[in-house]
Amino acid sequence: MKHRNKLKKLSRPSDHRKALIKNMMRSLFEHGSIVTTLPKAKAVKPFVEKVITKGKSGSVHSRRYIYSYLGDRKLTNKVVDEISKKFQSRPGGYTRILKMGQRRGDASEIALLQILDE
Repeated sequence: MKHRNKLKKLSRPSDHRKALIKNMMRSLFEHGSIVTTLPKAKAVKPFVEKVITKGKSGSVHSRRYIYSYLGDRKLTNKVVDEISKKFQSRPGGYTRILKMGQRRGDASEIALLQILDE
């Protein structure tokens, strides 16, 4: 039974999957958008949404929570002070996934994951 199992495994062991998600989150917060495969974009989106929502409070606890995901103090401050402040009045939906077609080498679906500018 798959009750309460929402996590996509992405054909990777758990430690590799966690590292992949954290690295993608770091890149997304640094650059504002990333190009990746569609399943990876769909897998990382809930984590990004949770981090931005947690950063809206700006408390010490939320900063420590975000730091546990990102592992970088400057990036944590950027998420709390800049990115989360843009979405203060928005209840959710901070990211967007745009399909870009297929990759030439293996025809896998490519997507653009970006943080909205609102």
